This record gives sequence, structure tokens and C-alpha cells, in this order.
Amino acid sequence: MHSLAARLRTLPPSCGPVRLIGVDGHAGSGKTTFAARLAHALGDAPVLHLDDIASHDELFAWTGRLLAEVIEPLGRGGTAHYAPYDWEARAFTAPRALPPAPVILVEGVGAGRRALRPHLAHLLWMELPREESWDRGRLRDGPRQRAFWAGWVEAERRHFAEDPSRPFADTLVRQGQEGYEVLSGPVRTAGPDQDLTQGDGPSAMC
Repeated sequence: MHSLAARLRTLPPSCGPVRLIGVDGHAGSGKTTFAARLAHALGDAPVLHLDDIASHDELFAWTGRLLAEVIEPLGRGGTAHYAPYDWEARAFTAPRALPPAPVILVEGVGAGRRALRPHLAHLLWMELPREESWDRGRLRDGPRQRAFWAGWVEAERRHFAEDPSRPFADTLVRQGQEGYEVLSGPVRTAGPDQDLTQGDGPSAMC
């Protein structure tokens, strides 16, 4: 994990002074846990959870709010302010500040969507098949969320059919028995992260 963190720190800023790192994957694929561990390896880098941006009414139609409330202020070197969504109360809560930092992780389904990619320094994709991810998510959330998951699965299918993230990932992350395996992603264009994307084989475990 620390080797990946060290590489991400060397990337050029992508959004004002910030290196935005996207962590995308299917619901239940382990994005939140991985992002927390990566953030710790980065010296407790801030993590923006897209679950705080999305809502019941806007499972995926939150791009405009994210750009206006987070991306644009950070791009100017200012502090972003966004109102996290409370999924139990079905309401947005008091605004939360997100100051610029050397690295900020954006974690959640859709973190690598088309509208956000120009602002990302690097995109990581959690490499777990969707059916396995969804089964893990359903088990995690329990029977109370069964109806929500039925609607979510269809919404996620539509989202990735129209706006896929994985083909544009710089790095694939696969959880193993003893850590995370970091693989080069589908992206093949040269760039500042070329050292992470060249080659077809897996790198060393983090």
C-alpha cells in the first residue's frame, strides 16, 4: 500500500493544487475499506465518499452538484463545501468543508465517470465481478435494504452501460488473502502515471 501511495504523491496536481484520486468499482467491491487504508498510507488524506453526494432521488444524477460544490472550488485552490446526505433520514445535512490537500480520494460508484475523469490524477478500479460485489453488498446491508438493492442494481447496470469507468482505469486493485494486488489498468496512453500502467502482469503486493 505504501508503494502505491508513494507513486500517487509524485503525480502532477489535477484539480488546482490537488491530486484527485478516484476509487471506483461495483457496489460491495470493497472501495470504502481500500480507500481508508490508502488514505492512511497517504498520511490521512481526505476521502470524499460519493455516498455523501448521492441521494435516493439522485443515485447517479449528482454530477452537477459535485462539480459545482467540490471540483470547481478545489480547482481554484479554495475550500469545497458540500452537504452530506443522510440515507436514514432521507435528507441532506449541514454543509461540510473540504479544504484542498496534496491528495484527496474520491471514493464511490461513478468516481471514474466521464465528467470527472478530466479532474482526476489517477483512477483505480476495484477488480471484483459485479455479481460477487452485489452479493457482498446485500450481505453487508441485510434484509432491511433488500428493496433498495433491487433498485440499485438496475440503476448501476444502466450507469455503467452508459458511462463505464473500468476501461479508463489506470490501475486495477484486487483484494487478496494478505493485502491488495495492484495491476496495470486498461488505459494504455502515456502520461505521468506510466510507471503504474505499463505491462500486463501484476505488480508486487502492497
